[in-house]
Amino acid sequence: MMFAIDLINKDPELLPNITLGARILDTCSRDTYALEQSLTFVQALIERDGSDVRCANGDPPIFTKPDKIVGVIGAAASSVSIMVANILRLFKIPQISYASTAPELSDNTRYDFFSRVVPPDSYQAQAMMDIVTAMEWNYVSTLASEGNYGESGVEAFIQISRETGGVCIAQSLKIPREPRPGEFDKIIRRLLETSNARAIIMFANEDDIRRVLDAAKRNNQTGHFLWVGSDSWGSKISPVIGQERVAEGAITILPKRASVDGLEKVGRDSSYEQEGKVQFVMDAVYAMAHALHRMHRELCYGYPGLCPRMANNIDGKELLSHIRAVNFNGSASTPVVFNENGDAPGRYDIFQYQITNRSTAEYRVIGSWTNKLHLKVEAMRWRTGDPSLPASVCSIPCRAGERKKVVKGVPCCWHCERCEGYHYQASEFTCELCPYEMRPDSNRTGCVPIPIIKLEWHSPWAIVPVFISMLGIIATSFVIVTFVRYNDTPIVRASGREMSYVLLTGIFLCYAITFLMIATPDVGVCSFRRIFLGLGMCFSYAALLTKTNRIHRIFEQGKKSVTAPRFISPASQLVITFSLISVQLLGVFVWFAVDPPHTVVDYGEQRTQDPMSARGVLKCDISDLSLICSLGYSILLMVTCTVYAIKTRGVPETFNEAKPIGFTMYTTCIIWLAFIPIFFGTSQSAERMYIQTTTLTISLSLSASVSLGMLYMPKVYIILFHPEQNVPKRKRSFKAIVTAATMSGKLTQKGGDRPNGEVKTELCESMETNTSSTKTTYVSYSNHAI
Repeated sequence: MMFAIDLINKDPELLPNITLGARILDTCSRDTYALEQSLTFVQALIERDGSDVRCANGDPPIFTKPDKIVGVIGAAASSVSIMVANILRLFKIPQISYASTAPELSDNTRYDFFSRVVPPDSYQAQAMMDIVTAMEWNYVSTLASEGNYGESGVEAFIQISRETGGVCIAQSLKIPREPRPGEFDKIIRRLLETSNARAIIMFANEDDIRRVLDAAKRNNQTGHFLWVGSDSWGSKISPVIGQERVAEGAITILPKRASVDGLEKVGRDSSYEQEGKVQFVMDAVYAMAHALHRMHRELCYGYPGLCPRMANNIDGKELLSHIRAVNFNGSASTPVVFNENGDAPGRYDIFQYQITNRSTAEYRVIGSWTNKLHLKVEAMRWRTGDPSLPASVCSIPCRAGERKKVVKGVPCCWHCERCEGYHYQASEFTCELCPYEMRPDSNRTGCVPIPIIKLEWHSPWAIVPVFISMLGIIATSFVIVTFVRYNDTPIVRASGREMSYVLLTGIFLCYAITFLMIATPDVGVCSFRRIFLGLGMCFSYAALLTKTNRIHRIFEQGKKSVTAPRFISPASQLVITFSLISVQLLGVFVWFAVDPPHTVVDYGEQRTQDPMSARGVLKCDISDLSLICSLGYSILLMVTCTVYAIKTRGVPETFNEAKPIGFTMYTTCIIWLAFIPIFFGTSQSAERMYIQTTTLTISLSLSASVSLGMLYMPKVYIILFHPEQNVPKRKRSFKAIVTAATMSGKLTQKGGDRPNGEVKTELCESMETNTSSTKTTYVSYSNHAI
């Protein structure tokens, strides 16, 4: 650590004009003692109350505080780091460890000020799991030293084995902190109870590793166990001295490390090599220095040395953010970075303890792990001399299409049974019947989907309705643009602008639904189908019903009095219309709540004994009954509107649109009467999907086309080609309108008594002043004084 601090203080680029210092305390590898020592780090941050204390001369006391600590490097043991981190976080002092690897320290909610330049054991456990998987072992035991390091490491390994599957834990044993005599012999005997689980996953300290190997040697189990050791074993010599044979073939892992230049030897003639943690100690010190450098550049830019913002009090939380953001090449020329939990990325070397020529024992690198295992299997050596991988399984794997029938009480031992019929191998232990829409594949390891068909855009069944809809959308858009362009002209005003735009919106939706009906069904498409399937018709017929009802009420009221009926203003008409539309929307929302939209594949009767000939139809889960219910309200509005159109058929066309509306409704009823037998009469046809979709979309488009053609095309024609007729006429009172309607009715009755129904309409002629008899008079009821 002091070597790293000296290098930083000599570096003119890193923390220039700033000298780092250190207060070094020994934890003695004991968490309780380390807790006492860590209190000295926070003494400078604790305010002492001296109000009740006085010196002999009566002056208040002066408390001597130690220098403030901005960060802590350490500790090595995970249990010590956990204890210290709990104190430092209270005072927001960042901590960087160079050797603590317990997964518990990755909990950013509990150890938010803790970071480390070594990867956590969760990565190590994943690397060990990848090794076990690569070795094709599926039956292993675990052995851990009691404490945070051993227990959390094994727990992480077991958790990964549960998540990934394929590896069973035969036994999970724990070595006590203070083992009694014979404890290790007992552990070896317990491991031999599941002798097929030869692979032993070890998260233990050096002393426990040495004593486990010694116990295996005493029990004549040399060569039986396949040891897989964590970084506490690594490439250390002390655990294997004197018991090389029993340790032969052991696979160990160690975080990638390298010797630091300038510290190759302790002395010129010394035989002691550089300790493996030196690289990480230096990386931890440099990480703190780089964080302080970044903080200085941000808070004291251009200021030589410490500016007041850093000299007086350094915000630990702000320093922590700079620590998490560092990114530099460490002493081993590997990037030093931290993730959001303060963990370093997992980079490990994989060793195997080998004895070459039956004499020399050494650790040899056989691979590496950096988020993925790279293992040189050909470089591995085993005690038997056999190049093939040793086994650690309870039973041989079953062949494809066979399930494992587990022996009771032994979860990783099984018999193999073949899956028959329409069953497939669903997992290692079960054969299941393929779903209704699937069949087993050739080797019975899974099910393959039965081909699914749907209405394609290039199908003739889709091209025709799409073509009609596109023409309709273009025509509707043209009418809307024309009405907006000539919004204040008499014809547009006479047709009731507000209601016309509502009606045109419904017509547009009737055309647009075609694209939703042909689009590939999914949740979104099915949702829109439910909403817009009946909404377009509802818009149209709610507006038409409101119009015809208004006309009917006006002339019915006129027969009784000259007082105008209520709710005939444009605003009232809009409220009535949208009230009618809201009923449709309410029904749709109830439908959504009761039965959320989703897609289904309807296989019907196409499932044959030969699964290869089966077919399914992808569609929205809308039954025929649901379809009728969705369209039923719109059809009710249509029928009611037709009734009112019949009632107002005798009103003079000079004053209203009753007759065009009537013709529209008669034609629409004919269209839908033809739709019902075609739609439901093909329910058993093989082409049911195509016929029903095409029939429904064309019926909607034809209904919209009738409304558009009879109600708006004549108006657009006059607006564009006969603007001389699009001029204002004199206003008439409600009394004049009623009188005209009454007289017209009488004249109509008299005309019925004459040959060919001829009658002279003196009333109409007298009211068409300054206008030729061939012109049509457009009068909006909203312009009348009523």
